[in-house]
Amino acid sequence: MTSLIIPKVIGHRGAKGYAPENTLASIHAAADMGIEWVEVDVKLSRDNVPFLFHDDDLERCTGAAGAFAKKDAQEIAELDAGSHFGDSFIGEKVPLLEDALEVILDRGLGANLELKPCPGREKETAEAALDIATRIWPEDQPPPLISSFSHVSLETAMDMIPAWPRGLLIDDYLENWRDLVAYLDVHTININADNVTPEQVVEYMEARKTVLAYTVNAADQARMLMEWGVDGVFSDVPDEIREAVETLH
Repeated sequence: MTSLIIPKVIGHRGAKGYAPENTLASIHAAADMGIEWVEVDVKLSRDNVPFLFHDDDLERCTGAAGAFAKKDAQEIAELDAGSHFGDSFIGEKVPLLEDALEVILDRGLGANLELKPCPGREKETAEAALDIATRIWPEDQPPPLISSFSHVSLETAMDMIPAWPRGLLIDDYLENWRDLVAYLDVHTININADNVTPEQVVEYMEARKTVLAYTVNAADQARMLMEWGVDGVFSDVPDEIREAVETLH
């Protein structure tokens, strides 16, 4: 398992508080404020092309109707993913994973690629995303963290490129989390900041894995989580949260 140095604060979907989520503009926004790592979501078009996108449905981020998984890459490429955020982002596109990785590397960022498969496409999403990521990512740089709620996606990632670190996403506490962490040989446990107790954080820490919490936009919550033992947080406003926690040890 490759060792990773993960910062205390990771930009969520780029820097979602400042630019449309999962766009090149959002990745640039995070880099412009000196954030070291970004998290982005990866989803497949109907014709198996990986894009950055979070929802199963298109409407919230593009205003278009229908399911993401039912659109071909050419249709997705024509959508506007910026106007919902503000006029200055009109025409911002849903980026190809390939283009996003080029920007991430060009800006010197670390990355957490969260696999967000549409139902039934857990294996295909991991395969398509990692085919591209392994081709683009330089071998002499620390690899991205590959995370997912989908155990099948993580299992596929483990089979395809075991040296790349994996992160298990946990929303509500899972009684069998230790079994999953061991089986999937994960590097990080990514937990819902609003659904976790100090006792659970201690349990996760005892597994000797990096514990990351999402999505943290309040300074007090970030400081509290780190006092409990959380190693890092994902934030829509990573500059604000970094300032709040940089004095913590």
